[in-house]
Amino acid sequence: MELTLLGTGAPLGLPRPDCPCAVCATARGTRARAATSLLVDGALLLDLTPGAALAAARSGHSLVGVRQVLLTHPHDGPAVEMPAGLPTAGRVPDGRELTLISGHRVRAVAMDSPGTGYEVTAPDGERLLYLPPAGSPAGLHDDDGRPYDTVVADVTGRPDALARLRAAGAVGPATDVVAVHLDHDAPWGAELDRRLAAAGARAVPDGTTLYVGEYHAVPEVPRRTLVTGGARSGKSVEAERRLETFPEVVYVATGGVREGDPEWAQRVHLHRERRPSSWRTTESCDLVPLLAEEGPPLLIDCLSLWLTDAMDRVGAWDDGRWADGGREELEARVAELVASVRATGRTVVAVTNEVGSGVVPATASGRRFRDELGRLNAAFAGECEQVLLVVAGQALVLRG
Repeated sequence: MELTLLGTGAPLGLPRPDCPCAVCATARGTRARAATSLLVDGALLLDLTPGAALAAARSGHSLVGVRQVLLTHPHDGPAVEMPAGLPTAGRVPDGRELTLISGHRVRAVAMDSPGTGYEVTAPDGERLLYLPPAGSPAGLHDDDGRPYDTVVADVTGRPDALARLRAAGAVGPATDVVAVHLDHDAPWGAELDRRLAAAGARAVPDGTTLYVGEYHAVPEVPRRTLVTGGARSGKSVEAERRLETFPEVVYVATGGVREGDPEWAQRVHLHRERRPSSWRTTESCDLVPLLAEEGPPLLIDCLSLWLTDAMDRVGAWDDGRWADGGREELEARVAELVASVRATGRTVVAVTNEVGSGVVPATASGRRFRDELGRLNAAFAGECEQVLLVVAGQALVLRG
């Protein structure tokens, strides 16, 4: 099945008309995106957008052979002029299946928001799922029982839709996930590619032709990632973003509960509010058993609080206790943690703090914590396929 993406942008396109934002200002040339529209085997057009005929011609195709035009969402943008000879565009009721003269079978998939998704099965069996902007399936038709070959969806706007498809087995390790409906809220350039790769997805330029069912190297998701940065740099948000397309995640909170501390309680509340409801929270500093178990991805937030607990346990804040075996006990705990990270079979994203770039702490215990955290971060990073430094909400790739 040949799939040509005539456009890959949001309904208003990218750049948006008269929008002065940074993304729109840089969306020029190959970064410009027309409203998303798909041409399937020259016979089926999914979403009719302004300039569709010219977009098809630029990609070396024609709309002359189109036998069916289907819409996925209400089109409130500029009026669309119907190219001569093109069938009238329409939407199919949820659950209804059409068989085209070309041999393609098209089934309308119900969404949890206004719009309709379409499952397209080629005569020789390849399967495509196309979802509308901000859409996630309300239910899946499981008669086939195998993953889709290609999924074209709003990955940046609805990452939970991809998580839902993975949980249902509709997206598998070999599924080619292509992000469309890209708007100015999504990052651009290399940052977009990096963020999509963390979700096992990719973006392509307008006019790209793909072959559904053909082998394509699916972006490899790093199995172990360390996210570091200063206070309020956005490192926790970045770590959460890396796992937002997974159907289940264990969030390991190493800070525990602080009775009588309303500021801490508010911070914990804000973290929980932005996490998906399917994630499970575990409050623990006992990371080694968790890393040794099989299970869903772990998000560890954060290593600096784990180190605080470890230093408490060995009496590291007392100079005498530190000199009398405390240092060796802490080194053994850190070595055990690092070895468990090396051996784990789970996907792990860990958050830590950068504390060595500011003023030198005034106390011996403060300097000790700074030094030990630096050593822990370096050892942990050495076992990770990817290491990110977050500054002012921007992620810089240090490794991977």
